[in-house]
Amino acid sequence: MNESVPIHRAPESPIARQVIALAGVFQAAHLADSLARTGQADSRAWETQINATLETQPPTFESVYGGHPNNLRIGLETLEAVVGKRQVNPVVLRYGFSIMLLMNRLRSDNAMMDDLGARLERIRAQAEHFGNTHENVVASLGEAYQQTISTLKNRIVIQGDPSLLQSPMMPERIRATLLSGIRFALLWHQQGGRRWKLMFQRNSLKRALDEL
Repeated sequence: MNESVPIHRAPESPIARQVIALAGVFQAAHLADSLARTGQADSRAWETQINATLETQPPTFESVYGGHPNNLRIGLETLEAVVGKRQVNPVVLRYGFSIMLLMNRLRSDNAMMDDLGARLERIRAQAEHFGNTHENVVASLGEAYQQTISTLKNRIVIQGDPSLLQSPMMPERIRATLLSGIRFALLWHQQGGRRWKLMFQRNSLKRALDEL
């Protein structure tokens, strides 16, 4: 007898896609905070964020995040708390909204957008040789963030354990994580997401979260 296997359906509505992309933003915020405070990050969430950053020309929307909402579970849970007006780590919340602000500043700087795109193409070639999460690739992603996004106004100041923040590869990992948040913020904007809509689409966002 053939057993039925549950298949995740791709998000069809714009609001569902916006929720997925927003989850990537807040997952990046959560991971940046976790790395800065504990030096640890959920491996599935971390890989999803890095893979998404390197997927610069995705064949489908779903390929950005690996096709299943569980890859963005931490971000979805954080977003669900935000939409439900439940208590959220204020640092994570600040990082998330700061990422969206920086994304808007990046979009208005065509030269920086082009520069970042060229850097990511070179890093993609590097990843094909070493693997997406190899420390050489992560270091290159961190450098790309530092030399582009970090030069914008309203840069994100990370709070955490000073000894961890100064440990080898930790600054690069955190910057690579923030860059992944920018990638998802751009995806959110491409799907029609706007900050002012968050206030007026709370119920729609909640329904989409419940379905996911």
